[in-house]
Amino acid sequence: MLRYFPGVRVALLATGVLAALPIAAHHSFAIFDRDKQVTLSGTVKEFQWTNPHVFVQLIVKNAEGVDEEWSIEGASPNMLFRSGWTNQSFKPGDQVTIVVNPLRDGSHGANFVFARLPDGKTLGQLNSRAPG
Repeated sequence: MLRYFPGVRVALLATGVLAALPIAAHHSFAIFDRDKQVTLSGTVKEFQWTNPHVFVQLIVKNAEGVDEEWSIEGASPNMLFRSGWTNQSFKPGDQVTIVVNPLRDGSHGANFVFARLPDGKTLGQLNSRAPG
């Protein structure tokens, strides 16, 4: 049947090629201010080891001493696992310091850059602006 409809062969081939390609772009990181880094110190409320990105929910006291919940987005579990992370890297109640690229709109969300865990272990991209 396919020899009578050459267009069908092309469509099937194109569909097969597209299905085999990984989908890498699911959202833009333009929402984060990549030129700005903010250091947050607080208590881990929850660590979500889920696809397509992990999240750390961090309770941080603001300048007035009021608790604020920050949602900090990281890379995929697969990428992070290859960098030494596990689903136990952050545990509820952990006191941590995390450097982030904040959301441009000023709300309490951010992109993960670097963290120092309670045992002194570090995760992420250590750079000159990381916590000391």
